[in-house]
Amino acid sequence: MEYTPISPFMRPISLAHMRVVQQPEAAAPGKPVSKWELLRELSKAQATFGISERDLTVLQGLLSFFPDDALGRNADMVIFPSNKAICERLNGMPCSTMRRHIARLVDAGLLMRRDSPNGKRYVRKHGEERVAFGFDLSPLYRRSEEVARAAEAVREAEERVRRLREVVSLMRRDLASLAEFGEELQPSLGLWDQLRDKAVLTARALRRKLTLEELSAYREDLEARLDQARDIIDGPETEEMITNDAHYERRLHNSNKETIDLEPALEKGGPAAGAPHIERDTSVAGGEEAETKRLPKIPLHLVIAGCPSLKTFYQGEVRHWHQLYSAASHVRPAMGISASAWEEAQRFMGPEQASIVVVAMLERFAEIRSPGGYLRALTTKAAAGEFSCGPMIMALISRRDAA
Repeated sequence: MEYTPISPFMRPISLAHMRVVQQPEAAAPGKPVSKWELLRELSKAQATFGISERDLTVLQGLLSFFPDDALGRNADMVIFPSNKAICERLNGMPCSTMRRHIARLVDAGLLMRRDSPNGKRYVRKHGEERVAFGFDLSPLYRRSEEVARAAEAVREAEERVRRLREVVSLMRRDLASLAEFGEELQPSLGLWDQLRDKAVLTARALRRKLTLEELSAYREDLEARLDQARDIIDGPETEEMITNDAHYERRLHNSNKETIDLEPALEKGGPAAGAPHIERDTSVAGGEEAETKRLPKIPLHLVIAGCPSLKTFYQGEVRHWHQLYSAASHVRPAMGISASAWEEAQRFMGPEQASIVVVAMLERFAEIRSPGGYLRALTTKAAAGEFSCGPMIMALISRRDAA
């Protein structure tokens, strides 16, 4: 064609239109680009180019009129469908809506109008020369590399958000666990309720789609609170409290003539050697007293440290008391402890202390001839108020350190 028009038919020319027309042909990638792959990349980077999903729908309809699967194989990339054909291809979209979205694509520099003198869209051939008036897709082709870079930048940003979201979720979980663990060590400290509330609020916030800046703010806040919790849990006050409890348990243990660690009648004999009969109180008051829960005076992490054999026989995670109870219930049948002995131990010791006793017995399983009788004897002591599981764990830790 001898002349390429730059003004649209019966529409004012705009700066956006001028920029599209003045782009040099050298900016083209130089190789064919799949039109559908280009559309997918543009869909990922649509915010960068200021277009919407509806604009992309119209562009998809226009691309369907281009006969080749790739742009750039031919120099002529002008399509000339009528408004009626375009609207039919767009599932009956109103013509006014279609024109509005095409105008947005033109303003974004992804499409250019090649209007004929009368505004009609058509193609005319003069010998081998072909002249087409309609919508020129060459701006989209020339910007294909820019579209690909923008789409990759969006993917990288989404990956950063995804990774940061995972970090915040893990930190929230750790904060809730530290709050529960800290309350076991220092139950009178009000900080643990604040940390639990923060973990719950963070979990609710993660249900929404948070930006990178919002996630970064949550991470900084959680880091500060995690450091605060660790300072208190690992601080000198907590160590002194644990040490004092251990010393108190040892004094109570040493003051009892029938120590828990040295029970030759039970470990070398059998269940009948030293296990007195437990009279079951069926009265209401006695039942309530027997069912009173005796919480352990020793932190869970010391129990796990003193009983490493548990990991061999139980593959589950043990970070909370209910998980220790599940582990004890799992290994109890293999140790030869009957269900009645297990239930009786839970009744007079509480589920947590009974679980500690079972895992401690597992650590010394080779030394105990009758685990069921041994557990019943300790249950008798617990019923009389003469039993605490702390010395068992501290003795195991001392024996392990001495080994």
